[in-house]
Amino acid sequence: MDGLEVAAALETSSSPRSSDKLIASKASDIRLAPRMKAALRALLESLDYVEDLGGNIWDFAVEISSLRRMKLTNSDLRWLIGRGLMHYAVEITSVGDSERSFRQPVRPLFCKKACFVLTPTGAMLTREIRGRNGTGPRANGRAAVPPSWSTRAAVPEPLVPKWDRDRQELSIGSIVVKRFKVPAVNQELVLAAFEEESWPARIDDPLPPSREQTPKRRLQETIKSLNRNQKRPLIRFLGDGSGQGVRWEICGPQDSASEP
Repeated sequence: MDGLEVAAALETSSSPRSSDKLIASKASDIRLAPRMKAALRALLESLDYVEDLGGNIWDFAVEISSLRRMKLTNSDLRWLIGRGLMHYAVEITSVGDSERSFRQPVRPLFCKKACFVLTPTGAMLTREIRGRNGTGPRANGRAAVPPSWSTRAAVPEPLVPKWDRDRQELSIGSIVVKRFKVPAVNQELVLAAFEEESWPARIDDPLPPSREQTPKRRLQETIKSLNRNQKRPLIRFLGDGSGQGVRWEICGPQDSASEP
């Protein structure tokens, strides 16, 4: 990774007290590129606001657009998540909601609705870096990691679709992604199969044989139809490469699949 050197890996411990000491001892062994330090400081600032006002840390989650302006790449984000320095989730807040709502994808998703907060490990490391740079701790004297962190920084529920056969609706949380006004047998069979199996990453082709099309062609056409006419394009269906299965993933209108 350009500009990033990791001299020693962060370790974990079942004891919070020993973990705190370990993180403090390892913080000086990690050298981060300026862009990553800037991003961590922004995340720490949002945590400082939470500590000052109380409430849920996700209310001050930092949007990916802010981190992009600091030149963070997808690889930077994956590293920060993989090292346990920050949590990620996708915001699904609707107009009129009284508070922000989030769900966590099954894998890191860097679409325009992705948001991030520091983990306790990330907060301690960033405070250590901030202290080494001479800025020092906040004057209000709050603890490095507030006692109620575990409840306020809980990772949001998994972001999993739902197929409601009675309503003929495919949704994510409270957002309706697709609504069928006329029967679409093949699409409904695929959605019913995913729902029955609790939305695994992949399912076998659930469509019955047809004399008019080969199984591979029929499945390809069904996948294309599932991706068309979505009210909110938040779910993308894909083939598995063999022509014998279907995959799905969360996406967004401006989902970025490549490094910026």
